[in-house]
Amino acid sequence: MKRAQKPSKQIRQKIIQPGGLVIRCLTDPAEITAFDERLDGEHYLGSTPPVGDFLRQIVERDGQPVALLVWGAAALKLKDRESWIGWSVSQRGERLKLVVQNRRFLLLHDKGKEPNLASQTLALACRELPVHWREHFGYAPLLAETFTDPESFEGTCYKASGWEAVGQSQGHSRHRADYYVPNQRPKRLWMKELAPKAREKLRALRLGELSLPALVPAPGGMLPLPALARRSLLEAFRHAPDPRGPNSRFRIGPVLTLVAMALLAGARDVAQIARFATRLKPQQRAGLSLPIRKGTRRFYEVPTYSVFYQVLIRMDPEAFARTLNDWLVGQAGTLPAALCLDGKMIRELIGTVTLADAESGSPVAVAIMDQKEGTERSEQSAARALIESMPSLEGQTVTADPLHCQRELARAIVEKGGEYLAQIKGNQPGLLKHARALCDGRDPLLSKTNSGTDASTSAA
Repeated sequence: MKRAQKPSKQIRQKIIQPGGLVIRCLTDPAEITAFDERLDGEHYLGSTPPVGDFLRQIVERDGQPVALLVWGAAALKLKDRESWIGWSVSQRGERLKLVVQNRRFLLLHDKGKEPNLASQTLALACRELPVHWREHFGYAPLLAETFTDPESFEGTCYKASGWEAVGQSQGHSRHRADYYVPNQRPKRLWMKELAPKAREKLRALRLGELSLPALVPAPGGMLPLPALARRSLLEAFRHAPDPRGPNSRFRIGPVLTLVAMALLAGARDVAQIARFATRLKPQQRAGLSLPIRKGTRRFYEVPTYSVFYQVLIRMDPEAFARTLNDWLVGQAGTLPAALCLDGKMIRELIGTVTLADAESGSPVAVAIMDQKEGTERSEQSAARALIESMPSLEGQTVTADPLHCQRELARAIVEKGGEYLAQIKGNQPGLLKHARALCDGRDPLLSKTNSGTDASTSAA
């Protein structure tokens, strides 16, 4: 039986919705001009200039427009939104394009004449928005946001169409680039999921295929830790022994703090660590007690590639890992329900094994390694020691790649009260055959793959 094809763009525009409503996007210059002129004449805020990814929707009935909607880029920073999603600072910087903002909504109807028309048109627009957005910009957004003025509007149509009030803005207006002034009019913030479990997807370690084109590198100044946590981490490293000479310009505490934050942000070599440092803003550099360049008043210098290299090849990696791990344990509080175990090498200098939150990618514990397997400090040995150092894994599930599908590691996880989910590949043919036999005739955890030495499945 052939799979039903998705409607094309032209066909979707002709689908009749409840109430005889039809929605389409505007691309014709003449229609766009008329659209903006109507907003200028009838919306209390007027039209809004197109900046970045920008979309105009029109809802019609019997060929006549009944509502106009404008969608654009989300607000750069919103504490209540980030808290509602569960985003870290770096996640917000990388995934912000997956949130779109309803900039304008104009109902072309006398107020009270059709009480349900506003919520119907808004619900229709949100339903079709991911498809329209993907057709125009190549990716599907997951969340929508908007603001209402509580002194003028209750936001009833948003509530009726499934939006959730999650907080309010700080009451500031943009005045020149990167400068805001108070306006004494905080707005109510509304959010709506445009896909099932949208917030979980936005927090996940990996994005879905339809969302990947929206992923952008975190801009300069995006740090994996808030200010209080950065100061706490700096205090943890401030008294570490310095393997360099006594006249080093950059003190060991700030250097190791930068290394740790770069690792937490995903850096995998010395060059990435150095680039991470150069992207810090002046206020962030000052907070790390970095030196001021001679002859200037507020230009804070950051360590160069050479500084990081010299520290990394001379420092005690075990002491560094213990300090960072003790700090992470102290900050973590209650462990998340799902943890993933993985190891990465930073060139030939140092390797880390990380136990991280499976949804956000935030590390909760780290250990040092020197290679994948075969030594006392290999990734396998370091992973087992890391698990054994955890106070408890009660109620947690640890996932791992085939390298960690080892009896000793599984036993260590279970002894700590946790459960495990490890991949099995053809390098363990006996275990793979046994796992396939157990899954034969049952619904496996993951889809079956073609047989052969490269096939993989999962077993708990």
